[in-house]
Amino acid sequence: MHRALLLIVAAALAGAACSSNAPTTSPTVAATATGPSTTGPSTTEPSTTAADTTEPATTDSVTTDPATTEPATTDPAITDPAITDDTVPADRPFQVFVPTSYETTTPTPLVILLHGYSASGAIQEAYFALQPLAEQRGFLYVHPDGTKDALGNQFWKATNACCGFASTVDDSAYLMFVVHQAERDYNVDRKRIFLIGHSNGGFMSYRMACDHADTIAAIVSMAGATFADTSKCSPSEPVSVLQIHGTSDRTIQYDGGDILGKTYPGAATTVATWAGYDGCGASPATSAETLDVAAQIDGAETSVATFSGCPTGIDIELWTVADGPHVPALSAMFATEAIDFLLRHPKR
Repeated sequence: MHRALLLIVAAALAGAACSSNAPTTSPTVAATATGPSTTGPSTTEPSTTAADTTEPATTDSVTTDPATTEPATTDPAITDPAITDDTVPADRPFQVFVPTSYETTTPTPLVILLHGYSASGAIQEAYFALQPLAEQRGFLYVHPDGTKDALGNQFWKATNACCGFASTVDDSAYLMFVVHQAERDYNVDRKRIFLIGHSNGGFMSYRMACDHADTIAAIVSMAGATFADTSKCSPSEPVSVLQIHGTSDRTIQYDGGDILGKTYPGAATTVATWAGYDGCGASPATSAETLDVAAQIDGAETSVATFSGCPTGIDIELWTVADGPHVPALSAMFATEAIDFLLRHPKR
């Protein structure tokens, strides 16, 4: 049996995974089955990062649902009739963080963070620490939860390689529902709707870019991958993509691999595939600039490769974290650089 799929942040992070409440200066609004209601001010989400120096022993060691097998179809686009544009599923509430600078008259970017397998939105926020940036930069922010598999682990039904193999949930529809609810309740800038995900959440970010390219302006995937079968993805228009991946990732391998016999492409193949979708050049150029993404690795260990010839306003980038594991201890610049990439790439 393969190692389990994707992310559980180190045990220290799980302990630090507080609620998704807003800082004292800004309300967080919770969407429920009867619509949004103000929960009131609370304490600031801590900007905790993982402290592992190698692929941490405390990361996931579970396996996928052993009681069922992958359905005969490999197409994950199975509709969940319970999800509609005007009904919040009672078991899938979510919260929208609203920065104090928000004005109802000003179109505001929306960023959605997608957690890894067996994690949660709160745990992922504790790891990536995007909420302070939402306050500073003035964007609406959501970190929703996936559903649970037979082992009780939360996941996103992303590609046929990952995850929730026996599930028929349509997370593509659910996340579009989250977008539509945010648009209903707030002045969302429809040219600046973004996704960022880790591991299974990275896979799901690619799924959303495939299914809803007319809505999603840009994505950031850390240790995720797109569909191995390129025919499963037909984006209707270009989407900017940033793939971040460690060369020593033993969970989702940098050069690609398989999960229970279902293959996923490597990081370089993933971005090359999206360069093809977007109409960019055939091969990227590596910049002389390097970045410090992994705090436990000395120096600026991350190289940046960028495709040329893309349509105006579109970028496809690969950040390769030399010797980086699946759950690196993130440097202080990670969240800022990732959000900067997103905000630089609105729809044209």
